[in-house]
Amino acid sequence: MKLNIANPAGGLQKVFEIDDDKKLLPFYDKRMSSEVSGDSLGDEFKGYIFRISGGNDKQGFPMKQGILCNHRVRLLFKKGMSCFRERRKGCRKRKSVRGCVVGPDLATLSLVISKKGEADIPGLTDDQRPRRLGPKRASNIRKLFNLEKKDDVRNFVVRRELNEKKKKAPKIQRLVTPAMLQRKRYFRSQTRQKMVLGKKLKEEYTKRLSEYRQEQKELRAAEVAKKKKKKKEKE
Repeated sequence: MKLNIANPAGGLQKVFEIDDDKKLLPFYDKRMSSEVSGDSLGDEFKGYIFRISGGNDKQGFPMKQGILCNHRVRLLFKKGMSCFRERRKGCRKRKSVRGCVVGPDLATLSLVISKKGEADIPGLTDDQRPRRLGPKRASNIRKLFNLEKKDDVRNFVVRRELNEKKKKAPKIQRLVTPAMLQRKRYFRSQTRQKMVLGKKLKEEYTKRLSEYRQEQKELRAAEVAKKKKKKKEKE
């Protein structure tokens, strides 16, 4: 079985081929997201704790979280579910996926380092690969550089070098600017004006309706009086 081990702290990952099934016994019958000690894999993994993040079987079917079995099942997938990408709007599809319990039928098991051990693993924990792209969202840039509200995020955005002369910066998302606040105030004032106008029109309508009803009442009363007068004249 191949072990695809990722180190999120350094941004590196490495694949290890494990032929001895006895070394993999602690991983069997464990579910995705459970943490397992790496001592059984060898001395270089001593003290390491790994989290099972996924894998696929020998036919290439991926493991899916929440399916509590160690074999394949056929499920009806829709938009928003893992292991499925919607091709046409609203379409659903029945697909085969592997359960989330680890077994000997897996070809690759994906692990993530939760806790680092005593020794460094060459090509995995001994080096740092810097992120190619920095964060785009304003709140994430603030979090990365530990900024305060008054600091201007635009001065801290991570720029990517295209060549010696040119650098490229991403468009900052959810950036609060004076123009955006002005737009917000404008939309709110528009809404307020519409509400005031609606209230005024409603009052006018209510007033006119009461006047109309009064007019109709008077007309009916006049008609009734006319009929009574005619009746008396005949008598």
